[in-house]
Amino acid sequence: MSLEQQQQLEETYVIHNYARKPLDLTSGKGMVAYDDKGAEYLDFIGGIGACSLGHCHPAVVDAIKQQAETLIHVSNYYYIEGRGQAAQKVSDLLNTCVPEDQRTPWQSFFANSGAEANECAIKLARLYARRKHVAAGGSPETAPRTVVVLNKSFHGRTLATLAATAQKVKQELFQPLPDGFVHTEINDVEALQALFDQQGKNICAVMLEVVQGESGVHPCSQEFLQAVRSLTQEYGATMICDEVQCGIYRCGTYPFAFQHFGVTPDIVSIAKGIASGFPCGMCAARAEVAAAFEPGDHGSTFGGSNLAIAAINATLDTLQAEGIPQNVTEVGAYLREQLATLPQFTNVRGLGLMVAVDLAEGVEMSAPDIVAEGLNQGLVLNYTGPATLRFLPPLVCTTAHVDALVEKFANFVK
Repeated sequence: MSLEQQQQLEETYVIHNYARKPLDLTSGKGMVAYDDKGAEYLDFIGGIGACSLGHCHPAVVDAIKQQAETLIHVSNYYYIEGRGQAAQKVSDLLNTCVPEDQRTPWQSFFANSGAEANECAIKLARLYARRKHVAAGGSPETAPRTVVVLNKSFHGRTLATLAATAQKVKQELFQPLPDGFVHTEINDVEALQALFDQQGKNICAVMLEVVQGESGVHPCSQEFLQAVRSLTQEYGATMICDEVQCGIYRCGTYPFAFQHFGVTPDIVSIAKGIASGFPCGMCAARAEVAAAFEPGDHGSTFGGSNLAIAAINATLDTLQAEGIPQNVTEVGAYLREQLATLPQFTNVRGLGLMVAVDLAEGVEMSAPDIVAEGLNQGLVLNYTGPATLRFLPPLVCTTAHVDALVEKFANFVK
């Protein structure tokens, strides 16, 4: 079916909540996607960072195919093959930077998306605070329930995760939102300390993206993250790291972004790259915190399905087998170096293959203009603001792909 036919059908039958680009992608392999006419595109957004192994990696395709031929879905009332193994692999990844003699298991809840993983994290943090407060002799009504979030954060589009997303432009249409969230500025240690001084007894958690993605790739500083860890421990609150976009080797070297900064949180939300494009989310917590959930407290019909588990195991095994972490570190550094050579761009930033740039003064094209023209140049790109481009290519991106991108930019960005 042609692009024009798809556009006509969606105009009539699909809710218009996406401003889709005029492109009908029909197949892909690795860093390359193809449209309905067979044209080739280098994909530098990778399903918004979800296609960690690129499009249609054989290991993931084979795992999903074999599982689909065996058993697709049975629900969480029963045990299935591979789920325990997947959870153990994630636990081991979360313990990567923990001294061996101090490692304890992390326990995971399987969801379907990053928003669901974050919903679980919020519920778990509040329930853990409540159970701990009651065990110490307090009443349920006075248990801490406030979650501290950061300005310009993004945690999802459900009502609770939208309330946690400290961006008024995304919230105002859907008021009233659930309460219990307060926000502070990223990397402002003094403001964070003042907030705890004022409301510490009511705070049950601090929830943050180690590298803010939707706001344009802004990393937390090591000083700020360590202050969060120190204050949450002092006040008995949990530290939640939203690793939906910045996790699963997206930042290079280590499995998770928080591991670059010398902190270990209590709860971690995971999605996107965990199953290389197959819908899946996870909320992992230290066993002590995870124990707050009892049967019936939380659930999901499709979370941790047979197909999702097969995709997770294949993805995690392949990331290790193909040396992806080192590739991300090396190619990410090369991408930032090469983008910095272009006078059209300024403020090149990020970790690994999570990168953003701002347009330099005097550039006539806006970021949306560049994304639109990029399609004509065979590039799938992304912008997060009128003057900001974001790059989240598959983790199999090579220096040759970067060279092709930079060459095209040099020729058409004016």
